[in-house]
Amino acid sequence: MTEAILAIDQGTSSSRAMVFAADGQLLLSAQQEFACDYPHEGWVEQDPEQIWLSVLTVCREVLQQAKAQGIVIKGIGITNQRETTLVWRRDNFEAVYPAIVWQDRRTASYCDALKANGAEGLVHQKTGLCLDPYFSASKLHWILQQHPDIDASELAFGTVDSFILWRLTLGQVHATDTTNASRTALFNIRSLTWDAELLALFAIPAAILPVVKQSADFYGETDPRWFGEAIPIVALAGDQQAAAIGQGCVRAGGLKSTYGTGCFALLNTGSQCISSSHQLLTTIASTVQGETQYAMEGSIFAAGAVIKWLRDQVGMLQTAAETEALANSVADNGGVYLVPAFTGLAAPHWRSDLRATISGLTLGSSKAHIARAALEAVVYQTADLLAAMKADGAVIENLQIDGGMVNNHWFCQFLADVLDLQVMRPLQTETTAFGVALLAGIQLKWYADLAALPSLVRAESWFKPQMSEKHRRDLLLGWHQAVQRLLAEEN
Repeated sequence: MTEAILAIDQGTSSSRAMVFAADGQLLLSAQQEFACDYPHEGWVEQDPEQIWLSVLTVCREVLQQAKAQGIVIKGIGITNQRETTLVWRRDNFEAVYPAIVWQDRRTASYCDALKANGAEGLVHQKTGLCLDPYFSASKLHWILQQHPDIDASELAFGTVDSFILWRLTLGQVHATDTTNASRTALFNIRSLTWDAELLALFAIPAAILPVVKQSADFYGETDPRWFGEAIPIVALAGDQQAAAIGQGCVRAGGLKSTYGTGCFALLNTGSQCISSSHQLLTTIASTVQGETQYAMEGSIFAAGAVIKWLRDQVGMLQTAAETEALANSVADNGGVYLVPAFTGLAAPHWRSDLRATISGLTLGSSKAHIARAALEAVVYQTADLLAAMKADGAVIENLQIDGGMVNNHWFCQFLADVLDLQVMRPLQTETTAFGVALLAGIQLKWYADLAALPSLVRAESWFKPQMSEKHRRDLLLGWHQAVQRLLAEEN
């Protein structure tokens, strides 16, 4: 009998279940896509029941396969899209409002009003975050405002991890971990507690909050009615922190960038909680065996989402994979720059009011130029994030990458060229699920500690910079001019 861990990876566009052996080998996987709803400009929602049913479906699928193959699941780890906010009734488990997704910008004016009252310094000091609609606090405030008639003691708040945990344990466990709590703008990342001053600022009653535990911890067991047996839940982590662990970035200086719906560059700073002077976020990387590690993070709201937009909304592509051939089919971007501020720009600008633009179009511009500009935009934004990290004192030697976009060879090489860095693509590209499986393995005592994990990470490819310094400088100049034009238009 093979012992294994089930990793639940609940993302923005799909839910996945993956089964990993102790040596890190991916044994089984299942995936189910689902959509977001966009009821108004800047609003992004998901159906909580669809989230739950997609998780249940993929878990049952892989567990059935595991049983047939003699694979025994010893524990479950859950990793999730962060900041997405849910509120549900404790009595019947039903959400009182759709899940408000991390990309949602409906609370921009509320955040602006708090900033005008001088609250941003308080939020940044305690949470390492900026005062922005991206984070859970303002979303939670908005949902509660829609239901003033419901007593707070009847409600439970959670990010997606908490919601899944509640459902899997049939309401027995209302908890989260430090990495997810650190993305709410309600959690003091130094004292590792919900902060009374922040709760008062956002008018959030403490009664609705989950208990905060370590990333590798015992979270209870699944109710037997779901999978026919009780399975221990032994790890929780936000998707970007899990991906960093899955890349072996468990020591100070480890840097990874994940290219999924959005892009998230995470630099491990060890036990140091470093405050950025360049609008990067300070966040919790993990809490394991009583020790908390921190990270600096730069976020890009739209990465793979830009390609999805070209495919689903514009109809320019049949599949995302077509972008590689299109980018290769033209010698350069033809002067076309796409600034993908569909839901604003994140670090280092933090401008929720901006909207996307395409500039430099001529009668000679083709869909290949636009597809290439979309890929290039993600790379240029990554360059901006790493420049901010360096300005804060970071020494960056190489970059480890993962996520759906890194299957595009052209994209990976362009990333190495523009960043002037060696870029490593891992053999195990499902690093988010892999990372939470590794955390679960620590709790199950399969691995001694975090330091034991990098030996399980293997490189599939290294991409080395080949671009001239002048070409690199010219491309970045064009990008920065396109961004400045957008900033000037909106000021």
